[in-house]
Amino acid sequence: MGVSGAGKTTVAQGIAASTGLTFAEADEFHSEAGVARMRAGVPLDDEARWPWLRALADWMASRHREGTSTVLACSALKRSYRDVLRQGPPGVEFVHLDGPAEVIRERMSTRTHPYMPASLLDSQIETLERLWPDEPGIVLDLRLPLEALVAAAVEQLDLAVPERSTPEPTT
Repeated sequence: MGVSGAGKTTVAQGIAASTGLTFAEADEFHSEAGVARMRAGVPLDDEARWPWLRALADWMASRHREGTSTVLACSALKRSYRDVLRQGPPGVEFVHLDGPAEVIRERMSTRTHPYMPASLLDSQIETLERLWPDEPGIVLDLRLPLEALVAAAVEQLDLAVPERSTPEPTT
């Protein structure tokens, strides 16, 4: 979780690669109307977010019923949004990638996103509610190297890492 440009997708993909969890990008669940709105530089309001959040919770719950654990890159900016996500599968935990706005602005200036302009960063920062003490999750400094972020998330969330088989030596 975190604002746009925090590194959510990259870190979530790293967690998925390390653990074998099934990855999804929450941006892919937005409605066409929501995407058009953001592309126009208009932030989504709560009414526009509820169906999107319910779709994400449903996707995670469906994978859980299939016996598949997931990792999702999602802003989850407010507690009420995270509450909806927790209505999906049991045991939802959050990794909040947090750091200085200047670092995030710099990152956003060097990347392209299909519909999330850097101009919406301020509205996301204003909307962000950090994890409450009773919410399951961790906060990581987004300035850490990717490998360190992934390793910290895997370790602190106590995620299983599959054993890698080592090849037999040839003689």
